[in-house]
Amino acid sequence: MNAWIYLLIAGIFEIAWAVGLKFSNGLEFSFITILSILGMIASFYFLALSLKNLPLGIAYAVWTGLGTLGTTLFGVFLFKEPINFLKFICIFSIIGGTVGLKLLADHQ
Repeated sequence: MNAWIYLLIAGIFEIAWAVGLKFSNGLEFSFITILSILGMIASFYFLALSLKNLPLGIAYAVWTGLGTLGTTLFGVFLFKEPINFLKFICIFSIIGGTVGLKLLADHQ
């Protein structure tokens, strides 16, 4: 179970560094850039910990899925990026795929 917690933490840091890059305004703001780089390192660290016990393909898919989902939601709600029906369907496809991969991993 710890591996899934590590993977969730890795996904949260994945979202944090990506959102931080948006706030850095093209790396202009050094403090935010440094925080983003630290977020990248933390994300990789927790992903590496999760890979001790999870299959690579499943862990990587969940990690990138969490990052994609989170950054898309932050983009829509925080940065007022547009969302349409197709984007909405794609987001829920990511959620469904991520849950499916977790369920598959539990039954192996």
